[in-house]
Amino acid sequence: MLNGIEDEEKWLAEGIAGIQHYAFFMHRALDSNNLREALKYSAQMLSELRTSKLPPHKYYELYMRAFDELKRLELFFKDDSKHGVSVVDLYELVQHAGNILPRLYLLCTVGSIYIKSKEAPAKEILKDLVEMCRGVQHPIRGLFLRSYLAQISRDKLPDIGSEYEGDADSVMDAVEFVLQNFTEMNKLWGRMQHQGPGRVREKREKERSELQDLVGKNLHVLSQIEGVDLEMYKETVLPRVLEQVVNCKDDLAQYYLMDCIIQVFPDEYHLQTLETLMSACPQLQPTVDVKTVLSRLMDRLSNYAASSADVLPEFLQVEAFSKLSNAIGKVIEAQVDMPAVGAITLYVSLLTFTLRVHPDRLDHVDQVLGACVKKLSNIPKLEDRWAMKQVVALLSAPLEKYNDIVTALTLSNYPRVMDHLDIGTNKVMAMVIIQSIMKNYSCISTADKVEVLFELIKGLIKDIDGADVEELDEEDFKEEQNSVARLIHMLYNDEPEEMFKIICIVRKHTMAGGPKRLPFTVSSLVFSALRLVRQLQGLEGDIVGEDMPVTPKKIFQLLTQMIDSLSAVPSPELALRLYLQCAEAANCCDLEHLAYEFFTQAFVLYEEEIADSKAQVTAIHLIIGTLQRMNVFGVENRDTLTHKATGYSARLLKKADQCRAVYACSHLFWVDDQDGIKDGERVLLCLKRALRIANAAQQMANAARGSGGPVTLFVEILNKYLYFFEKGNRQITSSAIQGLIELINTETQSDSTNPDSISDAFLASTLRYIQFQKQKGGITGEKFESIKL
Repeated sequence: MLNGIEDEEKWLAEGIAGIQHYAFFMHRALDSNNLREALKYSAQMLSELRTSKLPPHKYYELYMRAFDELKRLELFFKDDSKHGVSVVDLYELVQHAGNILPRLYLLCTVGSIYIKSKEAPAKEILKDLVEMCRGVQHPIRGLFLRSYLAQISRDKLPDIGSEYEGDADSVMDAVEFVLQNFTEMNKLWGRMQHQGPGRVREKREKERSELQDLVGKNLHVLSQIEGVDLEMYKETVLPRVLEQVVNCKDDLAQYYLMDCIIQVFPDEYHLQTLETLMSACPQLQPTVDVKTVLSRLMDRLSNYAASSADVLPEFLQVEAFSKLSNAIGKVIEAQVDMPAVGAITLYVSLLTFTLRVHPDRLDHVDQVLGACVKKLSNIPKLEDRWAMKQVVALLSAPLEKYNDIVTALTLSNYPRVMDHLDIGTNKVMAMVIIQSIMKNYSCISTADKVEVLFELIKGLIKDIDGADVEELDEEDFKEEQNSVARLIHMLYNDEPEEMFKIICIVRKHTMAGGPKRLPFTVSSLVFSALRLVRQLQGLEGDIVGEDMPVTPKKIFQLLTQMIDSLSAVPSPELALRLYLQCAEAANCCDLEHLAYEFFTQAFVLYEEEIADSKAQVTAIHLIIGTLQRMNVFGVENRDTLTHKATGYSARLLKKADQCRAVYACSHLFWVDDQDGIKDGERVLLCLKRALRIANAAQQMANAARGSGGPVTLFVEILNKYLYFFEKGNRQITSSAIQGLIELINTETQSDSTNPDSISDAFLASTLRYIQFQKQKGGITGEKFESIKL
């Protein structure tokens, strides 16, 4: 391989040296105005291009050296005062060159001057040149020769508005010239594939790829001819070009030339000739990458449609979607070996096209999805990773366009496409759907759509058959379930009957998710149901369906079942919190027996399920806080519950926790905004009990460590005394507060008490508050006056 490259470099160097050598003598002849010598040395220089040893990219370097020299020679030929020969005679004279390749290069050079002189019609000279070039049939040499012809003639074509414009048919002559040159170049290019032994096919195809732009340049020239209007393009140019594309039977040429047609000609021409262009696609070789060709065409048309609203009627007029859809169907049918990713890519492009051109036509969108389902149905299992990505792109396109999942939910084929995704990709797509809902604040407001939605995201809400639960990443799982929980809050309807249906549907799906998912989803569902309860507050509900009343009682029954399901997890702390939330809602609805039942369930969980001491502390404070806000209970029920709460508070493991829970219970007997619940004696009992526990805690610390703990608990109790003293609790006297302050001072000054900056700061702040109240004057000042600091 290395020797081959070295040989090529050597041959190129020899060729360049030859061109430079003869160019030197040619320059001397030009400087001395010696035409005969100039022709002699220019022919010898151009003979260096007769080599067959160089690959295309090396031959191109050689050709460019010769091309630069020909430009200088052309300047000499133009000035007949230097050589004294007319352009007509010069045109005859250069044809006497010995070898055909130099002769034709010189003929093309003089021919361009001949056209410029206007001594003969441009069309005749061009016809003569394009016919003469047939004399070189070697592919590489012939392609570069014809490329030179195209280069020197592009500004001399008899086009409309051109100085070389002739009669009425002159544009057709220009088109005919370019088409003929294109046809011959395409034949030369195609012939290369049959040269040399089969083992060098890969190298040969690489060389052909290097030459493709020479052929494509003709199509670019065609697109630049002003006289090629839509009619001529439709009747002459496109059919002739497509004829060459189809007949060459060469996959490389067919792919490149189809892409060239799409890229160089105007979008409006493509739109008006869709049928003709599409009819060629099924006739291409099976190995041609038709999907990319069609995708690029649809992308161009999509961008054209997006450029201006004025062009949209044209798309409707030519029935663009229908033609593209039919063409894609025929291509997929003709290319039986087309991989799944190819077909799906085509449908993605078609969907993008219809979403841009006909966003209001949901039937078109559903039709594309349906065609994709049909294709996927023929594949036992979609395992191609790229095909999966394309299916996700297909499903994501409507979401991105409409910014509304509700629209996508009306597409009957949308869930059918999702069914063909593997488990992992199904989850990814489900997350995309949820993120779209959250991003656009889409509210799903009907039970039917919720049912469809939860079918779409079923990969997140339950284990699908075949899923490997063991491999599930914990962080990913939490993110997925939190997304589902957030989604539940986006399901809402102002009509209680419909909202109740939605809750029942969501419950049906989430309860099938297994115990691991329930802690994430049940909470959201409970709060969604509680929102409906508050909506119905004070009502007995209307009728859902024929005979199902939607009442708070009905919803609370459902809530109890949902929270009970957490026992399978188990998740007693969460269940306790939810029962307390339900109790508050029952309180608002004035349903005492239900509120009592929810508290009962909370206490049962506390007794039987919550064993961790920290969890118990949190739970008892939650119970106390919730119970304090309840105003629905009669005396008997309230006494029972407060007795339970104070009893459990005193039985916590740590003395400090007991103390804080007991003094928190004092608020159960004194509620400002409730008439009748201002039991000063029981408040005092709770505070005294808390004080005893604080003393016990201090003694235990002395016994265990030889020193007492900080006085924080005493200061906290002092603050409770002050709170109730201010609220007007007659059982809390200034003398009791005075005694507590003295106790704290004694404890602080005791040798057995460890100094603590936080406790000291807390105490100082409390004493400053008392001083501030004393200085207020009036009734408040009088109350605090008797407290000595």
